[in-house]
Amino acid sequence: MPHLSSTFKFGALIAGLMLAPWLGLGSYPLHLIIMALLMGFIYTSWALMGRLGLVSLGHGAFLGIGAYGVVLLWNQYGVPPLAGALLALCVTVVLALVIGYPCFRFKIVGHYFALVTLALAEVVRLVIVATREVTGGSLGLTPKPGLANEATASLWSFQFSNRVVWFYIVLACWLFSLWVWRKVDQSMLRDALQAVSEDEDAAASIGINVTRTKLKITVLSAAMTCFGGVLYAQYQAYVNPDTVSGIAISLQMVFGVIAGGMFVMLGPTFGAVFLLALQEVLRVLIGNQIHGLDLLIYGTLLVFFIIRMPKGILGSWMERKT
Repeated sequence: MPHLSSTFKFGALIAGLMLAPWLGLGSYPLHLIIMALLMGFIYTSWALMGRLGLVSLGHGAFLGIGAYGVVLLWNQYGVPPLAGALLALCVTVVLALVIGYPCFRFKIVGHYFALVTLALAEVVRLVIVATREVTGGSLGLTPKPGLANEATASLWSFQFSNRVVWFYIVLACWLFSLWVWRKVDQSMLRDALQAVSEDEDAAASIGINVTRTKLKITVLSAAMTCFGGVLYAQYQAYVNPDTVSGIAISLQMVFGVIAGGMFVMLGPTFGAVFLLALQEVLRVLIGNQIHGLDLLIYGTLLVFFIIRMPKGILGSWMERKT
């Protein structure tokens, strides 16, 4: 019965979301819902490995590759964004393997693995800034508009003037991330990763290929994050190294997932909603009057959640209910 109740609630949530664009919410509230779902997709992608002991502080690198990859290929060579997304995904998979294999092969784990990935995110950001002739550097880059004779809703340029179209695209991707989460939970991969996270040597002694197991979830998480960057770039129609790559966005993912609850399927999405609401409140109350105050608040809240609510807001609430 509890399972049926949770299934019913989840179905009601999806039904409510499906109807959201037709409830007369207005353009900006719909934009906030789209951003919450998009960030929920990205945070869920990070949590696939983060919840199993593989804490990456470098997912901003994969997000940046997806975002800048499609925009640069479209602007420079006219490669349609969906085809550009495939190329960006290939680059991301290769990079995840190049970084992940030596780390896992030589047992670089815990804080050391986090530091390696942190360096990766910053390297990607610095490369974007340094190649300003192509990427626009710190000023960012805007995708060229589609051809004049194209319809406003064009799959070729992957640019849609109607936010309702974007809403359903992002909603479908968010649901896909939840499906992947469920599939990972139901697979032997979850059990293997759980064993590896507790004791690698013991896991290896019972026949688990530790390196291959870690690489699988890392590549999956990185690829999904990369596609999140593709969606972000095309929806916002603007990319900037500080918003789609580097340390800041990587730490934002960690904060959002920890705040919402990384061990609950909807926890990362709840964290995305919480973080988006916090950003809006700070924007209204203080704006840009006190530089760096938002980062101070995020850091303070992150410490609070780690110490007082390690299971996050949603995780703690669900624990109390049971």
